[in-house]
Amino acid sequence: MSAQITVHVAGSERRVAGGTTYGDLFEGDREVLVARVGGELRDLHREAADGDVVEPVTAAEQDGLDVLRHSAAHVLAQAVQEVHPQARLGIGPPIRDGFYYDFDVETPFTPEDLKALEKVMQRIVNEGQTFHRREVSDAEAAVELADEPYKIELIGLKGGAAEDAAEGAAVEVGGSQLTIYDNVRRDGSVAWGDLCRGPHVPSTKVLGNAFKLMRSAAAYWRGSERNPQLQRVYGTAWRTKDDLKAYLERLAEAEKRDHRKLGAELDLFSFPDELGSGMAVFHPRGGVIKREMEDYVRRRHLEEGFQYVGTPHISKDGLFHTSGHLPYYADTMFPPMELEHAQYRLKAMNCPMHNLIFRSRGRSYRELPMRLFEFGSVYRFEKSGVVHGLTRVRAMTQDDSHSYVTPEQAPAEIEHLLRFVVGLLEDFGLDDYYFELSTRATEGEKKDKFIGSDEQWEVATEVLRSTAEKFGVELVDDPGGAAYYGPKISVQTRDAIGRTWQMSTIQYDFNQPHRFGLEYQAADGSRQEPVMIHSAKFGSIERFIGVLVEHYAGAFPVWLSPVQVLGVPVADEFVPYLREVGERLAAEGVRFELDESDDRFPKKIRNASKAKVPYVLIAGGEDRDAGAVSFRYRDGSQKNGVPVEDAVAEVLEAIRAKAQV
Repeated sequence: MSAQITVHVAGSERRVAGGTTYGDLFEGDREVLVARVGGELRDLHREAADGDVVEPVTAAEQDGLDVLRHSAAHVLAQAVQEVHPQARLGIGPPIRDGFYYDFDVETPFTPEDLKALEKVMQRIVNEGQTFHRREVSDAEAAVELADEPYKIELIGLKGGAAEDAAEGAAVEVGGSQLTIYDNVRRDGSVAWGDLCRGPHVPSTKVLGNAFKLMRSAAAYWRGSERNPQLQRVYGTAWRTKDDLKAYLERLAEAEKRDHRKLGAELDLFSFPDELGSGMAVFHPRGGVIKREMEDYVRRRHLEEGFQYVGTPHISKDGLFHTSGHLPYYADTMFPPMELEHAQYRLKAMNCPMHNLIFRSRGRSYRELPMRLFEFGSVYRFEKSGVVHGLTRVRAMTQDDSHSYVTPEQAPAEIEHLLRFVVGLLEDFGLDDYYFELSTRATEGEKKDKFIGSDEQWEVATEVLRSTAEKFGVELVDDPGGAAYYGPKISVQTRDAIGRTWQMSTIQYDFNQPHRFGLEYQAADGSRQEPVMIHSAKFGSIERFIGVLVEHYAGAFPVWLSPVQVLGVPVADEFVPYLREVGERLAAEGVRFELDESDDRFPKKIRNASKAKVPYVLIAGGEDRDAGAVSFRYRDGSQKNGVPVEDAVAEVLEAIRAKAQV
C-alpha cells in the first residue's frame, strides 16, 4: 500500500495515497485544466507531493485560458508539420485574446492554407491526444531536436536570453531543466513533440471547436531584424464556442469602429506617405476635436494649480544622459544629429527640460507643490511594425505635467492627480476603468534595469498603492512594468465594446531630482531634495483621439462634434431661412454648417447620417412660415415644428451637459 501524503486542496486538508496526481484530486471536474501549486502552474498528470497547496485552475481565469491557448498553439504546430514536414519550428506563446506560432517555411501561408490547417487541427482535437511531459538533458534535447535549428538555439540560450523569446519556450521553472511535451494518441503512440516548459491541458479534446486561425504575417526570429524572417500564424481559442462567437462579433464591431477608417470617412486626419510612418496631420474637422481637448485640459490644469510652460523640441543629448533616459530609451529615440560639434536629439520626453526650469533659481518649501504643465511635442522612433494609426505614432503631443513636492506632500499630490485624471476621463465618457500599479521586478537580472535603492522603491510603491486604494477602484499589479526611475499607476479604460486601453499615467520619481541636483530650502534652513511626480492626463492627444473615435464609433458627444448642427433645406428656396437660423446658432458659439450642395434632399439626409452629425435641422415651407425648424437626430428619430429659440436652447443645453445625442 502506498504511503499516505497530506495535501491542501482548495483550502481543505486531505490525506491521499502517494502517486496521486493533481488530476486525481479534481477527478470528475472536467473544467479543471491545470493545478496551481505554490503559485506555479502544473500539468494535471504530475504527481502531488506531501505538503502541496493545490488550487484548481479553469479557463474561467486568465491563467487557465492562457494554458488552453498555448495548447492550441501546439496543435497548430503539429498540424503545420503534418502538412508541411519541412517546416521548422520557432515559438508559440499565448497572447492577448489568442496565440501564435512562428514557422520557417518556403512560401508564406495563404488564407486557404489557414482553412486547411484548421481542418487538420480539428481532427487532432477530435482524436483526444494527451500532452505528456518529459524531462531531458541538454544533450538529449540537442539530439532529439537536431532538425530544429531554432529550438537548438533556445537550448543554447537556456536560463538567459531564452526568456526574451516571448515564450521562454525552452526553460522549465528555475531556468535549468529542459522539458519536451509529446502529443500521445489513444493507442500510446507519439504523434508529435515540442520543446516547451508547459504546462498544457490534459487532452486536445478540451479545445473542442472553440478555436480559429485568424491570419498570418512575417515576423523576425526573436524580434530582431538581424535574424531570419519567419511566418507567424495567429489564432484564437476560447472556453466555449459561444465565447469564440462573441469574440468574432467584437472583432467585427471593432473593424467598423477602426479609427483609421473613420478618420478618413469623417475627414478628421490622415497619414501622408510624404511625412513618414507614424506621422499624422489633422484636417479642419479633426482639428476641432483636438482644439476642444487642448482647451479643456489647459483650463483644467490651471484650475488644478498648474503653471503653463514651454520647452524646445530638440536638445543636446547630454541632457538625456543626465536624466538617465540614455541609454535606457536609446532604441526608441531618434538618432542623434551632429550640430556645431555637438550631438542633438529630438526629445522623447519633457521631464528633463522641466527639471531645468525648477533648477533655474533657488526654491523654497513655500513654493511646493510646484506644478509645471505643457503641451509638449515629443518624438519616439517606434518600429514600423508597431506603428498603428493614432494609437501608436512617432510624433505626438503630450499634456505633460510634473509636480515637485516634499516627500510628505507626495501622497496628497498623487491623490490630487488621480482625482484630476478620473474627472477628465468621465468628462470624455470613459467611465469604466481600473488602476494598474507597475512596480520594479523583484529578482534576477531584470531588477538591475531599475535605478534606486530597495528602500526608495518600497516607499514609493507603498505611497502609490495606499493612495490608489482610497478610490475603491480595482487595482491590478504589474510587476516589472515600472519606469526605470520609479513605480507608476496607469489608468486602464474599457471602451464601448469592452476593449482595454492604457490612458493616463502617474509616476513617482525619486531619481531625476537627484541626478539634476534639484533642491529646495526647507523650513529649518536645510537643503532638501524634492520628489518629482510625472503625470499625463490624455497620455498623448493623438492616442486619446484615436481611442475616442473608436469608443464613440465617430458619433461624438455634441460638445466634441466637429459639426454640431447641419442645416438641410428641403429645397433651395429655404436656404436663406436656414442660413439665418445658422447665424443665430453661430452667435452662441455653435458649430453650424449649411448643405448648399446640388444633391437632392434624400441624399443630403443620407450624407448627414454618414457624417454622424448630432443635429440636423430641416426647414421647409411650414417651418419657415412658423419660425420653426424640424430636428432629425442621429438615431433617425425626428421632432417637427420646433420654434427656433427652443431649437437653439436645446442644442446649447446638450453642449453644456456634454450630452451624447
